[in-house]
Amino acid sequence: MAGQISESDQIKQFKEFLGTYNKLTENCFLDCIKDFTSRDVKPEEITCSDNCLQKYLKMTQRISMRFQEYHIQQNEALAAKAGLLSQPR
Repeated sequence: MAGQISESDQIKQFKEFLGTYNKLTENCFLDCIKDFTSRDVKPEEITCSDNCLQKYLKMTQRISMRFQEYHIQQNEALAAKAGLLSQPR
């Protein structure tokens, strides 16, 4: 069936998501959480964690946009090249 993702691909995607999530969580935790003398999370730690997550989301969105732009440029270049090659001389 067209448009459906196989179970093995779904598992692969989920594993990639978990890897990304774990890496993000670890990085933000190591950068933001400094005080282990209390069970409570301090407001500055929450702010830092929120900023860390927002920065990551904006960065991945920007990379995705640039990746799409690159592919569009590549496709246009290939189409132009194919158009030049298929024209009679």
